[in-house]
Amino acid sequence: MQKNKIYIFILLIALGVSSCSEYQKVLNKGTVETQYQMATKMYEEQKYGKAIQLFEKITPSYRGKPQMQRIQYMVAQAHYNTKQYTLAAYYFDKFVKNYPKSSKVEEAAYLSAHSYYLASPIFSLDQKDTYEAITAMQNFIFKYPNSVNIADANKYVKELTHKLEKKSFEIAKQYYHTTDYIAAIVAFDNLLSDYLGTSYKEEALYLKFKSAYELGINSYIVKKEERLNNAIKLHERFKKSFPNSEYLKETEILLTNITEELKALTALKTQTNGL
Repeated sequence: MQKNKIYIFILLIALGVSSCSEYQKVLNKGTVETQYQMATKMYEEQKYGKAIQLFEKITPSYRGKPQMQRIQYMVAQAHYNTKQYTLAAYYFDKFVKNYPKSSKVEEAAYLSAHSYYLASPIFSLDQKDTYEAITAMQNFIFKYPNSVNIADANKYVKELTHKLEKKSFEIAKQYYHTTDYIAAIVAFDNLLSDYLGTSYKEEALYLKFKSAYELGINSYIVKKEERLNNAIKLHERFKKSFPNSEYLKETEILLTNITEELKALTALKTQTNGL
Protein backbone atom coordinates (compact mmCIF):
# COMPACT_ATOMS: atom_id res chain seq x y z
CA MET A 1 0.00 0.00 0.00
CA GLN A 2 2.79 2.36 0.96
CA LYS A 3 4.68 1.47 -2.25
CA ASN A 4 1.59 2.30 -4.33
CA LYS A 5 1.34 5.75 -2.71
CA ILE A 6 5.00 6.42 -3.42
CA TYR A 7 4.57 5.28 -7.02
CA ILE A 8 1.55 7.57 -7.53
CA PHE A 9 3.43 10.46 -5.97
CA ILE A 10 6.43 9.93 -8.26
CA LEU A 11 4.11 9.60 -11.26
CA LEU A 12 2.41 12.89 -10.42
CA ILE A 13 5.76 14.64 -10.13
CA ALA A 14 6.85 13.19 -13.44
CA LEU A 15 3.64 14.32 -15.12
CA GLY A 16 4.05 17.78 -13.62
CA VAL A 17 7.63 18.05 -14.85
CA SER A 18 6.59 16.76 -18.26
CA SER A 19 3.73 19.24 -18.43
CA CYS A 20 6.01 22.07 -17.35
CA SER A 21 8.67 21.16 -19.91
CA GLU A 22 6.00 20.90 -22.61
CA TYR A 23 4.73 24.36 -21.71
CA GLN A 24 8.25 25.83 -21.81
CA LYS A 25 8.92 24.16 -25.14
CA VAL A 26 5.77 25.60 -26.68
CA LEU A 27 6.37 29.00 -25.08
CA ASN A 28 9.92 29.29 -26.40
CA LYS A 29 9.89 27.34 -29.66
CA GLY A 30 6.29 26.54 -30.54
CA THR A 31 4.48 27.77 -33.61
CA VAL A 32 1.90 30.50 -33.25
CA GLU A 33 -0.85 27.90 -33.62
CA THR A 34 0.53 25.58 -30.92
CA GLN A 35 1.07 28.58 -28.63
CA TYR A 36 -2.56 29.58 -29.15
CA GLN A 37 -3.72 26.04 -28.34
CA MET A 38 -1.50 25.89 -25.25
CA ALA A 39 -2.65 29.33 -24.10
CA THR A 40 -6.28 28.24 -24.39
CA LYS A 41 -5.49 25.02 -22.52
CA MET A 42 -3.74 26.92 -19.71
CA TYR A 43 -6.68 29.32 -19.49
CA GLU A 44 -9.22 26.52 -19.27
CA GLU A 45 -7.11 24.82 -16.59
CA GLN A 46 -7.13 28.12 -14.67
CA LYS A 47 -3.37 28.51 -15.01
CA TYR A 48 -3.88 32.14 -15.83
CA GLY A 49 -0.31 33.37 -15.37
CA LYS A 50 0.98 30.92 -17.98
CA ALA A 51 -1.94 31.68 -20.27
CA ILE A 52 -1.19 35.41 -20.13
CA GLN A 53 2.45 34.81 -21.08
CA LEU A 54 1.43 32.90 -24.18
CA PHE A 55 -1.34 35.32 -25.14
CA GLU A 56 1.16 38.18 -25.00
CA LYS A 57 3.40 36.32 -27.45
CA ILE A 58 0.72 35.49 -29.99
CA THR A 59 -1.32 38.71 -29.92
CA PRO A 60 0.68 40.44 -32.70
CA SER A 61 0.20 37.43 -34.98
CA TYR A 62 -3.59 37.25 -34.46
CA ARG A 63 -4.31 40.97 -34.65
CA GLY A 64 -7.15 41.50 -37.12
CA LYS A 65 -8.03 37.79 -37.26
CA PRO A 66 -11.29 36.16 -35.97
CA GLN A 67 -9.47 34.47 -33.06
CA MET A 68 -8.47 37.86 -31.67
CA GLN A 69 -11.89 38.48 -30.16
CA ARG A 70 -11.65 35.35 -28.04
CA ILE A 71 -8.00 36.03 -27.16
CA GLN A 72 -8.72 39.56 -26.00
CA TYR A 73 -11.59 38.41 -23.79
CA MET A 74 -9.52 35.62 -22.24
CA VAL A 75 -6.64 38.03 -21.58
CA ALA A 76 -9.00 40.39 -19.75
CA GLN A 77 -10.60 37.57 -17.79
CA ALA A 78 -7.20 36.07 -16.90
CA HIS A 79 -6.05 39.39 -15.42
CA TYR A 80 -9.35 39.70 -13.56
CA ASN A 81 -9.02 36.18 -12.12
CA THR A 82 -5.45 36.89 -10.95
CA LYS A 83 -6.64 40.11 -9.23
CA GLN A 84 -4.72 42.40 -11.57
CA TYR A 85 -7.73 44.67 -11.65
CA THR A 86 -6.25 47.78 -13.26
CA LEU A 87 -5.02 45.69 -16.20
CA ALA A 88 -8.30 43.76 -16.30
CA ALA A 89 -10.24 47.03 -16.57
CA TYR A 90 -7.95 48.16 -19.37
CA TYR A 91 -8.41 44.94 -21.37
CA PHE A 92 -12.17 44.73 -20.81
CA ASP A 93 -12.46 48.35 -21.96
CA LYS A 94 -10.44 47.48 -25.03
CA PHE A 95 -12.70 44.50 -25.74
CA VAL A 96 -15.85 46.65 -25.46
CA LYS A 97 -14.45 49.23 -27.89
CA ASN A 98 -13.12 46.67 -30.37
CA TYR A 99 -16.10 44.29 -30.36
CA PRO A 100 -19.29 46.30 -29.67
CA LYS A 101 -21.46 43.65 -31.37
CA SER A 102 -20.06 40.71 -29.38
CA SER A 103 -22.45 38.62 -27.30
CA LYS A 104 -20.06 39.22 -24.39
CA VAL A 105 -19.93 43.00 -24.64
CA GLU A 106 -22.40 43.61 -21.78
CA GLU A 107 -20.53 41.20 -19.52
CA ALA A 108 -17.22 42.81 -20.47
CA ALA A 109 -18.58 46.31 -19.74
CA TYR A 110 -19.72 45.20 -16.30
CA LEU A 111 -16.46 43.41 -15.52
CA SER A 112 -14.52 46.49 -16.59
CA ALA A 113 -16.51 48.62 -14.14
CA HIS A 114 -16.20 45.97 -11.45
CA SER A 115 -12.44 45.80 -12.01
CA TYR A 116 -12.18 49.54 -11.42
CA TYR A 117 -14.30 49.07 -8.30
CA LEU A 118 -12.01 46.33 -6.99
CA ALA A 119 -8.94 48.46 -7.79
CA SER A 120 -10.34 51.37 -5.78
CA PRO A 121 -8.08 51.86 -2.72
CA ILE A 122 -8.93 52.84 0.85
CA PHE A 123 -10.22 56.40 1.22
CA SER A 124 -6.92 57.83 2.50
CA LEU A 125 -5.08 57.05 -0.76
CA ASP A 126 -5.34 58.64 -4.20
CA GLN A 127 -8.86 58.10 -5.54
CA LYS A 128 -8.20 58.08 -9.30
CA ASP A 129 -9.48 54.50 -9.62
CA THR A 130 -12.54 55.38 -7.53
CA TYR A 131 -13.54 58.17 -9.91
CA GLU A 132 -12.97 55.86 -12.89
CA ALA A 133 -15.03 53.13 -11.20
CA ILE A 134 -17.97 55.49 -10.62
CA THR A 135 -17.85 56.70 -14.22
CA ALA A 136 -17.65 53.13 -15.55
CA MET A 137 -20.50 51.95 -13.32
CA GLN A 138 -22.71 54.91 -14.27
CA ASN A 139 -22.01 54.34 -17.97
CA PHE A 140 -22.93 50.68 -17.54
CA ILE A 141 -26.17 51.58 -15.73
CA PHE A 142 -27.09 54.05 -18.48
CA LYS A 143 -26.32 51.64 -21.32
CA TYR A 144 -27.73 48.43 -19.79
CA PRO A 145 -30.67 49.51 -17.56
CA ASN A 146 -32.21 46.03 -17.69
CA SER A 147 -29.05 44.11 -16.87
CA VAL A 148 -29.10 41.50 -14.10
CA ASN A 149 -26.13 43.40 -12.64
CA ILE A 150 -27.96 46.73 -12.23
CA ALA A 151 -28.67 46.28 -8.51
CA ASP A 152 -25.01 45.53 -7.81
CA ALA A 153 -23.87 48.41 -10.01
CA ASN A 154 -26.07 50.88 -8.11
CA LYS A 155 -24.81 49.50 -4.80
CA TYR A 156 -21.20 49.94 -5.92
CA VAL A 157 -21.79 53.53 -7.06
CA LYS A 158 -23.26 54.35 -3.65
CA GLU A 159 -20.35 52.68 -1.86
CA LEU A 160 -17.72 54.42 -4.01
CA THR A 161 -19.40 57.80 -3.62
CA HIS A 162 -19.43 57.38 0.14
CA LYS A 163 -15.70 56.66 0.00
CA LEU A 164 -15.13 60.00 -1.76
CA GLU A 165 -17.36 61.73 0.81
CA LYS A 166 -15.32 60.21 3.62
CA LYS A 167 -12.05 61.37 2.06
CA SER A 168 -13.43 64.88 1.61
CA PHE A 169 -14.69 64.92 5.21
CA GLU A 170 -11.42 63.61 6.64
CA ILE A 171 -9.42 66.24 4.74
CA ALA A 172 -11.62 68.98 6.20
CA LYS A 173 -11.29 67.47 9.67
CA GLN A 174 -7.54 67.36 9.32
CA TYR A 175 -7.46 71.08 8.56
CA TYR A 176 -9.60 71.68 11.63
CA HIS A 177 -7.39 69.59 13.92
CA THR A 178 -4.25 71.31 12.62
CA THR A 179 -5.91 74.70 13.39
CA ASP A 180 -5.94 75.78 9.75
CA TYR A 181 -9.46 77.10 10.20
CA ILE A 182 -9.77 79.02 6.94
CA ALA A 183 -8.83 75.91 4.94
CA ALA A 184 -11.17 73.83 7.13
CA ILE A 185 -14.14 76.10 6.38
CA VAL A 186 -13.44 75.94 2.64
CA ALA A 187 -13.04 72.14 2.78
CA PHE A 188 -16.31 71.69 4.70
CA ASP A 189 -18.02 73.94 2.14
CA ASN A 190 -16.68 71.75 -0.66
CA LEU A 191 -17.95 68.60 1.04
CA LEU A 192 -21.43 70.04 1.60
CA SER A 193 -21.75 71.37 -1.96
CA ASP A 194 -20.28 68.31 -3.69
CA TYR A 195 -22.32 65.77 -1.70
CA LEU A 196 -25.67 67.37 -0.90
CA GLY A 197 -27.07 64.33 0.87
CA THR A 198 -23.89 63.43 2.71
CA SER A 199 -24.19 61.42 5.90
CA TYR A 200 -21.47 63.67 7.36
CA LYS A 201 -23.59 66.82 7.14
CA GLU A 202 -24.29 67.17 10.87
CA GLU A 203 -20.69 66.78 11.97
CA ALA A 204 -19.48 68.88 9.03
CA LEU A 205 -21.75 71.81 9.99
CA TYR A 206 -20.74 71.43 13.64
CA LEU A 207 -17.02 71.50 12.85
CA LYS A 208 -17.47 74.29 10.32
CA PHE A 209 -19.09 76.40 13.05
CA LYS A 210 -16.31 75.53 15.49
CA SER A 211 -13.72 76.46 12.86
CA ALA A 212 -15.44 79.82 12.36
CA TYR A 213 -15.65 80.28 16.14
CA GLU A 214 -11.94 79.60 16.66
CA LEU A 215 -11.04 81.79 13.70
CA GLY A 216 -13.16 84.66 15.03
CA ILE A 217 -12.13 84.43 18.68
CA ASN A 218 -8.44 84.35 17.77
CA SER A 219 -8.55 87.02 15.05
CA TYR A 220 -6.95 90.43 15.08
CA ILE A 221 -9.40 93.07 16.22
CA VAL A 222 -9.90 94.48 12.71
CA LYS A 223 -11.35 91.16 11.50
CA LYS A 224 -12.84 89.82 14.71
CA GLU A 225 -16.33 91.32 14.51
CA GLU A 226 -16.95 90.20 10.94
CA ARG A 227 -15.70 86.67 11.64
CA LEU A 228 -17.68 86.32 14.86
CA ASN A 229 -20.87 87.43 13.09
CA ASN A 230 -20.15 84.87 10.39
CA ALA A 231 -19.81 82.21 13.11
CA ILE A 232 -23.25 83.23 14.46
CA LYS A 233 -24.78 82.69 10.99
CA LEU A 234 -23.16 79.27 10.76
CA HIS A 235 -24.57 78.37 14.17
CA GLU A 236 -28.05 79.40 13.03
CA ARG A 237 -27.73 77.14 9.98
CA PHE A 238 -26.48 74.25 12.10
CA LYS A 239 -29.29 74.63 14.66
CA LYS A 240 -31.93 74.90 11.94
CA SER A 241 -30.63 71.79 10.15
CA PHE A 242 -30.19 69.71 13.31
CA PRO A 243 -32.40 71.08 16.11
CA ASN A 244 -31.92 67.93 18.20
CA SER A 245 -28.18 67.51 17.67
CA GLU A 246 -26.11 66.21 20.55
CA TYR A 247 -23.60 68.96 19.74
CA LEU A 248 -26.05 71.83 20.44
CA LYS A 249 -25.29 72.04 24.15
CA GLU A 250 -21.63 72.70 23.36
CA THR A 251 -22.34 75.10 20.49
CA GLU A 252 -24.76 77.16 22.63
CA ILE A 253 -21.97 77.72 25.15
CA LEU A 254 -19.66 78.84 22.35
CA LEU A 255 -22.42 81.10 21.03
CA THR A 256 -22.60 82.76 24.47
CA ASN A 257 -18.85 83.33 24.31
CA ILE A 258 -19.27 84.98 20.91
CA THR A 259 -22.01 87.26 22.24
CA GLU A 260 -19.81 88.32 25.18
CA GLU A 261 -16.89 88.91 22.83
CA LEU A 262 -19.02 91.10 20.57
CA LYS A 263 -20.24 93.08 23.57
CA ALA A 264 -16.64 93.65 24.62
CA LEU A 265 -15.79 94.82 21.10
CA THR A 266 -18.74 97.26 21.11
CA ALA A 267 -17.64 98.64 24.49
CA LEU A 268 -14.10 99.02 23.23
CA LYS A 269 -15.32 100.91 20.14
CA THR A 270 -17.45 103.23 22.26
CA GLN A 271 -14.54 103.89 24.56
CA THR A 272 -12.18 104.52 21.63
CA ASN A 273 -14.64 106.88 19.92
CA GLY A 274 -15.06 108.83 23.15
CA LEU A 275 -11.34 109.53 23.47
